[in-house]
Amino acid sequence: MKKFENTGNIDTRSGFGEGLYELGKTNPKVVALCADLIGSLKMGKFIADHPERFFQTGIAEANMMGVSAGLANAGYIPFAGTFAAFATGRVYDQIRQSIAYSNKNVKIASSHAGLTLGEDGATHQMLEDMGMMKALPNMTVISPCDFNQTKAATLASASWEGPIYLRFGRPAVPNFTPANEEFVIGKAQKLIEGSDVTIFATGHLVWKSIEAAEALEAKGISAEVINIHTIKPLDVEAIIESAKKTGAVVTAEEHMMNNGLGDSVAQVLARHCPTPMEYVAVDDTFGESGKPEELLIKYGLGPSNIVAAAEKVISRKV
Repeated sequence: MKKFENTGNIDTRSGFGEGLYELGKTNPKVVALCADLIGSLKMGKFIADHPERFFQTGIAEANMMGVSAGLANAGYIPFAGTFAAFATGRVYDQIRQSIAYSNKNVKIASSHAGLTLGEDGATHQMLEDMGMMKALPNMTVISPCDFNQTKAATLASASWEGPIYLRFGRPAVPNFTPANEEFVIGKAQKLIEGSDVTIFATGHLVWKSIEAAEALEAKGISAEVINIHTIKPLDVEAIIESAKKTGAVVTAEEHMMNNGLGDSVAQVLARHCPTPMEYVAVDDTFGESGKPEELLIKYGLGPSNIVAAAEKVISRKV
């Protein structure tokens, strides 16, 4: 099995900040907006170099989306940043009507997503956001797995025509993908080759899936791990190819089970190659206040849960 090295824990939101900073130096059309969360979104370096290209909207997220749509109309590439809870649920109508419907070139930078927001609790732990965004026509949904990939996804987003929902998180997590690796929107990454079961993972649960694959290998089970960093457009070909090879599928995500990555994969399997499948996701409940790792364990999103799901789905093979 291919081994992955954690080069150091760092938050994915810092990857966004570094990507935005680089874009500021190379693309004069890139502008940034924030809803009173500059430090949390790591926008400080961009603002220091390009204060004239930054707009502080205050705690007025709906207005921020409208201003972003206007800037896109004027030929700019706006990156609008706030927490996932405010970037989706609070402003869904504005995104639907002003950005998605008219296919505006707005990049929604959504930080502090999922349970790993941690101590701020259920009101801020957005677990429905990928489902909400992928339901919108014209919207691209990206969920990178670590610092390096979030930086690369940010850079790639500026060259992609149309609205993007870019999801990343608060806590420091393992950084294991190669620095400066090209990020191809809509193209899944096969991280580990396997033959007995496929684990399709996204976001913070990609590293957990690698850990699970190592534990499964110790049990004599060969797990294929594929990073689905783009939820929409989905890499249908990669999903079908791997599912046909292994004959068993697990999906792993820091998101609600309903309408997340798992449901997208299930649609592909149902249409093209019906395959036994198990979900590792939050099962129809809100979160609670707690430390990120403790919450992942409590809500069934740890490596041991992925191992158990893999063993269960293998037992269901015909």
